[in-house]
Amino acid sequence: MALMSKGRNCMGLDIGSSGVKMTVLKSIKGGLRLEAFDHAKLPPETIVDGALMNSTVVADVIRELMDRNKLGRNKATALSVSGNTVIVKKIRLPLMTQEELEESIQWEAEQHIPFDIQDVFIGFEVVAPKTEQGQMDVALVAAKKEMINDYVAVCHDVGLESMVVDVDAFALQNMYEVNYGFHRDETVVLLDVGNAVVTMNVVTDGVTMFTRDLSLGGADITEEIQSRLNITYQEAELYKMGGGPGMSSDEVLPQEVETIIQDKAEDMAHEIQRSLDFYAATAAEDDIDKIVMSGGTAAIPSLVRTIERISGVPTEVANPFRNIDYDERQFSPERIQAWSPIAAISVGLALRRTNER
Repeated sequence: MALMSKGRNCMGLDIGSSGVKMTVLKSIKGGLRLEAFDHAKLPPETIVDGALMNSTVVADVIRELMDRNKLGRNKATALSVSGNTVIVKKIRLPLMTQEELEESIQWEAEQHIPFDIQDVFIGFEVVAPKTEQGQMDVALVAAKKEMINDYVAVCHDVGLESMVVDVDAFALQNMYEVNYGFHRDETVVLLDVGNAVVTMNVVTDGVTMFTRDLSLGGADITEEIQSRLNITYQEAELYKMGGGPGMSSDEVLPQEVETIIQDKAEDMAHEIQRSLDFYAATAAEDDIDKIVMSGGTAAIPSLVRTIERISGVPTEVANPFRNIDYDERQFSPERIQAWSPIAAISVGLALRRTNER
């Protein structure tokens, strides 16, 4: 979660279940400049529950993005993971030094992580150095070694050097902090609604209070459209995003598609609300000031409206380029706006530096 330390910016590589997003930023005097952003789709079932089912296809897509953007090999890269094989827990410990924490974290992890400790990589970060009770809050992260090794191996195959492996929830937090800033006594819910996973990070005063990954996403909407209209997955994807096979721009979507999207948006919004209710039941301060959404599925306007209506909280789509300079001759404002929903995690990763853990 560290920001803006010394070292070069890593390339941010967001390998999601439906596509790969890549961001390159450069530190300039007084801020950051966008050097490159690109994305490409992955075939269905290439990645399932965070596991790489076809590493060759993923490697080919990354290579295509690098070639298209004339990026050299041996580039320092930041990756992230999410889903059922990643556990993020906030734990409260007695005050101790960094050295003492490093010595005891393995034992602490064994008490809190439901996986065999030999099968996971452990990471941690102190999020509140001293609480009112004279203790400290630590974010403990565990991710399956097998999954991490697969992602790192794909990068190695295409000549990239994996310097940082982050968690989607924290990449979102970094993106938001640089572009919007966290304000005192403000609670923001960061929601990345992807194809297969919804990543939630509740942040108060710039500190993560609650994270959760929900196994739902845009694929649920696509599959329902595909099933009901008896069309291909690709055709259903087009309908979901407001187009359709052979449709001109002035044609309206079939009413049935609108109904399916709205029904699924309701289901997703209620599932998200259940997690927010769980957070509120356990939090000392449960007021939420706003919800900020990202992810490809956040580009569906009815989903944003439905989440706002059901939660009763102002909801908007994030602009991960809000505080980042870019050359309008290279990136038109229209393209930046179109990329915004899908770019959040890769931008957050591109903020990471080569000298970070």
